[in-house]
Amino acid sequence: MEKLFLDSADYVGVSFWLVSIGMIAATVFFLYEGAFVKKKWRLSLLVVGLVTLVAAVHYDYMRDFWVVKEATPNIYRYIDWLITVPLQMIEFYIILVAAGAAIGSSSFLRLLVGTIAMLLFGYLGEAGLMDVTLAFVLGMVGWAVIIYEIFAGAASSAAKTAGGAVMSAFNAMRLIVLVGWAIYPLGYVLGYLAGGVDSATLNLVYNLADFVNKILFGLVIWHLAVNDSSENA
Repeated sequence: MEKLFLDSADYVGVSFWLVSIGMIAATVFFLYEGAFVKKKWRLSLLVVGLVTLVAAVHYDYMRDFWVVKEATPNIYRYIDWLITVPLQMIEFYIILVAAGAAIGSSSFLRLLVGTIAMLLFGYLGEAGLMDVTLAFVLGMVGWAVIIYEIFAGAASSAAKTAGGAVMSAFNAMRLIVLVGWAIYPLGYVLGYLAGGVDSATLNLVYNLADFVNKILFGLVIWHLAVNDSSENA
């Protein structure tokens, strides 16, 4: 197979490559640090390590797709999101359970259903398999379910009960979902509804958002685990 080399002027291709390298580095960091925290936090760090590992593999493949096809790798991006985003939602549940907060599995199920709806309709709209406006509205309903659960639902109530460092981490995580994730529907609107953004720009925006949101999300959990482990050492 012919080796693929990036053109230094291909900023989109370079961004795919940089994100894949950043995700690999983050994976090594999270998995390594997991060995030095209390046992109850190790699953959380393993999951964030899986998030960045899956993203690293997909971004490496998406780079090749972009270089060869010169097209947006929608299907592979959404496969990545269908794996990594539910894992991030699981983290809300995992840290609350680790902290001893009382929370039922129904909260996790609502987060999962909201996530799948958001991603499924987002893909159907971007792939042209569904009316883009209807797909956007239904996808936003899924996002709204997530936002409600982590700001006003059972997950939010459990976090308040846990208090302290867990509540601080929970607040940071839900702000990432509210503010950091807002770039995705904005990109959808500009790229598919308003028509003001080309595919190259849209991919750059998505790549930067994934890089920041996934790694920052993991760092919040790492900070919680390290601090709690140090205080109780």
